[in-house]
Amino acid sequence: MPAQQGTARHVSGLVRFNAAPAGVAEALLFDCCASRRWAERLSAHRPYPTLDALLAAADEAAYDLSRAELDEALAAESAAAPHPGAPPAALMALGAAHAAYESRFGHAFVISLDGVRPEERLDRVLAGIRSRLGNEPEEERVVAADELRRLARARLTFAVTTP
Repeated sequence: MPAQQGTARHVSGLVRFNAAPAGVAEALLFDCCASRRWAERLSAHRPYPTLDALLAAADEAAYDLSRAELDEALAAESAAAPHPGAPPAALMALGAAHAAYESRFGHAFVISLDGVRPEERLDRVLAGIRSRLGNEPEEERVVAADELRRLARARLTFAVTTP
């Protein structure tokens, strides 16, 4: 697709987002990051002149989440689905890794796979869980918050740029 078409789609999607009733915008935002305060804050500061401005505001709002708001958002997350062609042994390993992570930290493992090819996602998730299981709870909370922020950015970009 030519760059102009992609830019036009971003602009038209942003125009729709900016013009949407508050409840509609908040619902879209809540689907990107399940923190009511995050969604309300971003909705209340509309209109955004560019997608980059919206994403910058999303980052700032994510950095400002309280402990309870981060807990709310993390509680709504679920484990990412593996690649459809993953072998059964890999699926078992993934299930066990997710269970160990959730047992240790009390929420689903979150990782942004934006830009990762589908056939590489399983390995990336398994490696991420294995590496992050060694984190102390507060260290992991910081990592999970950053991954959640990255996920929210990717989801928001998709939501605003997809017709």
